[in-house]
Order: sequence, then C-alpha cells, then structure tokens
Amino acid sequence: MSSQHVTQNMLSIDVATSRNPATDELIATYAFQTADEVEGMLAGNNAAFRLWRATPMSKRVEAYRRLSAILRERSENLAGIITAEMGKTLAAARAEVEKCAATIDWIASNGPAILADEPVSVENDDQVHVSYLPIGSILAVMPWNFPLWQVIRASGPIMLSGNGFILKHAPNVMGSAYALQDAYESAGFPKGLFANLIADNETVAKVIEDDRIAAVTLTGSMRAGSAVSAIAGKALKKSLLELGGSDAFIVLADANIDLAVKAGVEARFQNAGQVCLAAKRFILEKPIAEEFTQKFIAAVRLLKVGDPLDPQNRIGPMARKDLRDELHHQVERTLAAGATLLLGGNKISGPGNFYEPTVLGEVGPGMAAFDEETFGPVAAITVADDVEHAIELANTSDYGLGGNLWTSDVSRAQRIARRLETGGVFINGFSATNARIPVGGVKKSGYGRELSHFGLREFTNAQAVWAKQVD
Repeated sequence: MSSQHVTQNMLSIDVATSRNPATDELIATYAFQTADEVEGMLAGNNAAFRLWRATPMSKRVEAYRRLSAILRERSENLAGIITAEMGKTLAAARAEVEKCAATIDWIASNGPAILADEPVSVENDDQVHVSYLPIGSILAVMPWNFPLWQVIRASGPIMLSGNGFILKHAPNVMGSAYALQDAYESAGFPKGLFANLIADNETVAKVIEDDRIAAVTLTGSMRAGSAVSAIAGKALKKSLLELGGSDAFIVLADANIDLAVKAGVEARFQNAGQVCLAAKRFILEKPIAEEFTQKFIAAVRLLKVGDPLDPQNRIGPMARKDLRDELHHQVERTLAAGATLLLGGNKISGPGNFYEPTVLGEVGPGMAAFDEETFGPVAAITVADDVEHAIELANTSDYGLGGNLWTSDVSRAQRIARRLETGGVFINGFSATNARIPVGGVKKSGYGRELSHFGLREFTNAQAVWAKQVD
C-alpha cells in the first residue's frame, strides 16, 4: 500500500482511533495492550497453534465452511463497519465481504489437496514425499483500505496449513479487526488462534523478535516493509512483503478505446483510488492519446462523490485527512513540475475527507504522480511515442506490483507482458485479485506471494521425507 497509510499503521500513538471519514465523527478508541496483555496474547496464540496443528485437516475444513457461512450471515453488519471506518461505498463493502466468503470457500475446497503430502519419484526404490507443515504463530501487519479482504487473504491460507495468526491491523479499522476475530471464534476455531495486537512500533518490534513468532507478513509502504523485514531478518525469520505499486495502464493504438476508457475509470477510481494493485499511470500510445484522454475526462466527470451510504455515489471519502493532504501535495508538486491539470485537483470543502476526481496530463518521470504511489482519486496521463517507449515508461518505476495492457492483438500483448517488470499483467482488463491466482510484486513492491497454491504453502515447512525399504 501507500507510504501514507502504513506509516500511520506503524506510528507510535497512545490509542487506536476509529473515526468516520465521511462525517469526522469519532466511532471508538482502543487502548494499546499492556505488556502483560501482549504476553497473554502471545502465550494464548501459541497454545492455540499447538492445538490447531494437531487438528485433522477435515476438522479444519469444517471450521472454514462455518466461517464462510458466518461472513455471509453477517454481511450487512460487516459492510456497515467497513463503510463507517474507512469510507468505502456500501455496495463495495458488501462486495468485499462476499469476496472474503468466496475465498474461504475456495481455500476449504482446494487447500487440503494443495497441502497434502506430495510424492516424489527418485532414481532408486526410496519412498520420498514432501510434507507441507505449519511453522508456528505468524504476525500480520495489515492496512486499512480493504480491512476484511486483506486480512482474509493472509489469514485464510496461513491458518488452514495449521499456523496461528496474530493481526496488527491499522489503527483506524480496529472494529473490522475485532469483527473478524469474533467470526473466526464463532466458526469454532480455537480461542486465541486468531488474535489482535494493538501496539506501538516498539512493541511490534519486540513481538517480531519473540521466539514464539515464526514469521511476519506485511502489506504496507516501502518504509514499513524495510523496517519490519530488517527486524525479522536479524531474528532469522521469514517475511512476506506487499509494498504497493504505481501500476501502468498501457493503451496501444489498436485498442478498443471505449472499453479501455470504461475499464480505466473503474481501475483508477474504485475505493476512492485507495488500492495498491490498481492503474495509476495511464501510458497512451500517441495516435490514440487525444481520443482516450477526452473520453476518459468525460467519463470521470460523471462520477458522483459523496456519502458512501448513498447508492448514487461512486466515490466516498478518503480514509483520513492526512492522506488527503498528502495526495493534494503530490498533485501540487506534479503541477509545479510541469504537468497540466485536466480535471479536479482540489479538496472538497465541508465535513469529511472528500477529494475531487482528478486527471493530470503531460506527466512524466521526475514528477510526483509518476514516481510515487498516488493513493487516492488521481489519474496521471503520459503519452508514449510508440510501443517500445510505452514499455520503457512502464518499467521506469521503483514499483513492480501489477500492470495493464490494452490492445486487439492478444498474442503480441502476451509477448509484451514478459517484458513488463511486474508481479502481474492484465491484458484488456484491469488489475484484480482472485483466490486461484498468486498476487505479489517485484522490485520495491516487495516479495513473496499470497493466494493460490503459492500462498497456501508460503508459510509452511516443505519437509522432505525419505524412506528406504529395509528387508
């Protein structure tokens, strides 16, 4: 995610505060856990892990089936919590809950086979197999922008393999964190197996160093990832990092422009632009640049901004005022560097953290909106001379999470995809996640993979077992 939102996730503050970003109203505060409470949580999670790893896979799957049913039963309540805490439209929040339930269903149906002992053929008569075994309690530092989905896509695979899960969630979405903990416990998972940690940076560092923590996963900024991975590395512990992106949305001259515009608007402005795996830099081949730009601006003008509970509105508030301030500063710095303002570019006055849907033109390397992750409703447009220039511009980024490529020649697109320095490429579509497909980045977008068989095995001990037949 962005440097803005996970910097807040890792800041030292007295309490975790949840505040409605549409109204500025205080929802709740959550006191940081004391040293004794943290110790009790760690001991409880470790004990629950030892019980859970001895639980037959069939029993684990039954708990997963109950969990997906509970998520659907509580959909309206969970969606309401998401919208109240971080400003996502209610329709999008409901979709997030359903995506979580569907992912748990997929894990329950496919996980056991992926985690089953895998036979290996060798040259002699030895019997060899690889077992995928749990490694212990996993600490997860998670962001606010998908307060349920980010946690489910981490905890689902991690826990099915038999591990414990400790969540350090973003301070502004602790209601979501506790709602998930209750869902897991209501589904019959051992009490303490899914645990919440509310703490400052110093305590988080001590938890990572604790011998009862086997590994850590973080979705956040480069800064947070660097800090967490350094602590984990010093303690000789595995880490998985997803550190956001500045995905290119490349439109070539032979693309279906109308479809590309429609997809581009959704890709950039969903969740008020607060998505890591999402189009941010629109790189247009010169022959179609003007047509795409004009149609894109016209479509963005139609987006309604306002109360996320109103189904007429497509864009809700940004999650926090400091995030809106940082985004606006990026826009100002980009314009000062020579870009042009094509639409928007202002904070919306009144209560709440609303920002105008914004389109910037003539953006290039060296400008904030090109070099940095813009985590809000801002699209940056860059014109490429030709296909080779478009590829060069797309790869001119510290990030490498995802990319989008629009062209009528899919075979050529597949060849181009191999040259894009990203963890994923979406041809004639826009970035998305699916339980069946791995997600993760390269370069400074992080390392490791979530979801699919990669995610299910990411935090396991791939134990090789050799057996010789003895007469």
